Amino acid sequence: MRYKLGISTCPNDTFMFHALLEKRVLCEGFELDIELMDVQQLNEGLERGDFSFSKASCYGAVLMRDRFEVCGSGAALGYGVGPLILARRGAPALDMNARVLAPGRMTTAFMLFKHFFPSASKVSHVIFSDIMPALQQGEADYGIVIHEGRFTYQESGLELFADLGALWERTFSVPLPLGCIVADRTISQEHRAEFVSAVRRSIEYAYAHKEETLPTMRRYAQELDDSVIWKHVDLYVNEWSLDLGDQGREAFEIFQRIASSSR
Repeated sequence: MRYKLGISTCPNDTFMFHALLEKRVLCEGFELDIELMDVQQLNEGLERGDFSFSKASCYGAVLMRDRFEVCGSGAALGYGVGPLILARRGAPALDMNARVLAPGRMTTAFMLFKHFFPSASKVSHVIFSDIMPALQQGEADYGIVIHEGRFTYQESGLELFADLGALWERTFSVPLPLGCIVADRTISQEHRAEFVSAVRRSIEYAYAHKEETLPTMRRYAQELDDSVIWKHVDLYVNEWSLDLGDQGREAFEIFQRIASSSR
């Protein structure tokens, strides 16, 4: 039996799933066909039913929770990990007339923006890697930046307007759930459990063979500087990636309540 798995091209995912991509870790009883793409494309693919297992924005997971369950391993969750709102130099006030770029309608970044800045309504959605170049070129006033961009925006001449993760932490006092791995609820419980086990084993393999994962991460990363890649991994892969645990599940329950009220 074969299932389709979707993961993002970001270093945290290619680090965690390196062993599955390279067949260092195998699933017992089935095989995985793995596709890599932008997280909003993954959200949309899940919405269409393209994947049996997939990375999803936590907001996307909430919107599709009747069809997919959140897996206990593979999440991006933590403190100091939130999306940033960047501004071009000379940007006007962030109000209903400001031009804002977001990385997708089902992304956690967009949900947080709606929650904390409800008056800003002139939002366009683009691939996350297009946001900083558009700000540099004056095509927008503000951009909600995720992934590697948080480490490089100052080099691009952009200014930090707000840290959405810091706002979340001050308001709710729990780590921020950014992304998670979800499984189609129609798949057998046995296969879902084996998949979660394989993800955990893949993460453990990555930690035990860190240098081996670097070529895989380089192959897909937006930023190819090794120091940026490792900063990304250190920030987004942690103990909650191995196992959500009680604190991770509590954070996700709070997130689900807030996300449901922001629809």
